[in-house]
Amino acid sequence: MAITFKQVDFTYQPGTPFATNALTDINVTIPTGSYTALIGHTGSGKSTLLQHLNALLKPTSGTVTIGERVITPTTSNKDLKSLRQQVGIVFQFPESQLFEETVVKDIAFGPQNFGVSEEDAHQTAAKMLALVGLDQSLLERSPFDLSGGQMRRVAIAGVLAMQPKVLVLDEPTAGLDPQGRLEMMQMFARLRHEQELTVVLVTHQMDDVADYADNVIVMDQGRVVKTGTPREIFADPQWLTEHQLGLPKTTAFAQTLREQGWQFDQLPLTEDELAQMLKSQLAPSLAPSHFGEGTAHDE
Repeated sequence: MAITFKQVDFTYQPGTPFATNALTDINVTIPTGSYTALIGHTGSGKSTLLQHLNALLKPTSGTVTIGERVITPTTSNKDLKSLRQQVGIVFQFPESQLFEETVVKDIAFGPQNFGVSEEDAHQTAAKMLALVGLDQSLLERSPFDLSGGQMRRVAIAGVLAMQPKVLVLDEPTAGLDPQGRLEMMQMFARLRHEQELTVVLVTHQMDDVADYADNVIVMDQGRVVKTGTPREIFADPQWLTEHQLGLPKTTAFAQTLREQGWQFDQLPLTEDELAQMLKSQLAPSLAPSHFGEGTAHDE
């Protein structure tokens, strides 16, 4: 399901002395089936734009088209329930949103709130728990007896139980160690393909953008300042620095090598790309014929 912003402005507390313009003239599309990363420094407008993705906020002016539904400043809140079922948002530290006495009840709460029977909702909960890599034995446990990583997966299972078409991830690996972050990101990549989801990732982790996204939206001061593939976005380190953004670790290392005389037609995004590029430059000096010639000459 695609989401399109057309000439969207958003102002907090409009018409008051405290009015703050948070979004200005947003014109961008998140394509169906894409893995879109939304990046920008703190205060760039990412969180405000994110809340427009399922009409938690409505534009002050302009339109947001979510699937076939057009959201305008005058759209009634009472008509948005089904829309919010289609766009699931996993906020930072989603485990803080757990509240039921058992895992199964927490995951089943959303579907039941939309009219699904308790039996069917509990069956869905069991499926979603497996989907996020947790054992069925946890269903009757209190979510508050689980580890932090397990609690986060339960919360994500609760969002997936709504069977959304779009999954929005707001800094989903915040607070996790490197291994936990890797496992979480790999899980989202798997879910995207298994559930045929459109994924929107809000993150400060440029490595995750390089490794998983196929589309990037860069925001600055409430505006979209650049869109493109990760390779297009990370091709200009100076531009990124000017917008208070970094490079993926591999790309930053390659940039340092370039400054020392190494040649790269394009900066690599991943470790495998960098290894191949270095290998191609080192290969001539390491070829067997080279050593052979040297040996013959010595003789």
